[in-house]
Amino acid sequence: MPVIVTTARRPPAGGAGAAGGDAGKRAASPSNAPAPRCAGQTRKARSAGGWNDMTSPEPMLDVAVEGRIAVLTLNRPDKRNAMCDQLLGEIDAFFSNIPDGVRVAIMTGAGGHYCSGLDLSEHVARDAEGTMRHSRAWHAIMDKIQFGGLPVVSAMDGAVIGGGLELATSTHVRIAEPGVIFQLPEGRRGIFVGGGASVRVARIIGAGRMCEMMLTGRIIDAEEGLRLGLAHYLEEAGGALEKAKALAARVAENAPMANWAMCSAIARIDNMSTDDGFFTESLTAALTQTSPEVAARIGEFLQRKGKGPRV
Repeated sequence: MPVIVTTARRPPAGGAGAAGGDAGKRAASPSNAPAPRCAGQTRKARSAGGWNDMTSPEPMLDVAVEGRIAVLTLNRPDKRNAMCDQLLGEIDAFFSNIPDGVRVAIMTGAGGHYCSGLDLSEHVARDAEGTMRHSRAWHAIMDKIQFGGLPVVSAMDGAVIGGGLELATSTHVRIAEPGVIFQLPEGRRGIFVGGGASVRVARIIGAGRMCEMMLTGRIIDAEEGLRLGLAHYLEEAGGALEKAKALAARVAENAPMANWAMCSAIARIDNMSTDDGFFTESLTAALTQTSPEVAARIGEFLQRKGKGPRV
């Protein structure tokens, strides 16, 4: 039976501001304007150190731990799992305090959608400084997902739009169902991405194609998304989560240090010069190849020699 974990809820650090994804128009306001609240959320006292407490009738991120796998479900089906500060804060809380024994996480959405971007009904007006601070807070949380060392698998259906695409591209393995739609509609709404798409999405599909996506607001379907690399697998309808669990179980078998290295090092090396990348690769190899599990795993491999590849 899965163990249900309640995650702490908190807004992203760094002040209020416009996030990436499906954001609406902003007007100027003082940079210390309070962070937006999601529907049903109750705000408590704010001190100089930040928000003391944020409460809600129910969490917006359901976390179920099944052995070494944690399944994170964005649970705002009436909003197509649109992102707001409370939901983003709950994601941040999980990756800041991963339960003991969890080796892989699965990110998915309730109600037939992954994430439709920023909740337009709950945005607040902010000035330039507040907008930048909030965007940087999104970056910090997406970095925590991508570079935190915990492999994350996305099981996607329905809307993967704006901030939802930014969330998906911060994860390491992405599985789509036929009903998936990928879109970056920000340009058509007079704004710009702010949650990391100009780096993560552009590196996957190319800067020119991302520019075209934003200029036209066109929708990319699951098959084209697979060809472009926005998804790594395309499963039949209803099959993404099952495939995600099978892949997560396989990834959980890897040595933890190796998983940490693959999740933490590869994307960073991609951002380095050739010489720096080679040097960092050598350092990472030195760390992983001297971990306690390596000798046993190499011994197992040698014993299997001549028996064909292990699947």
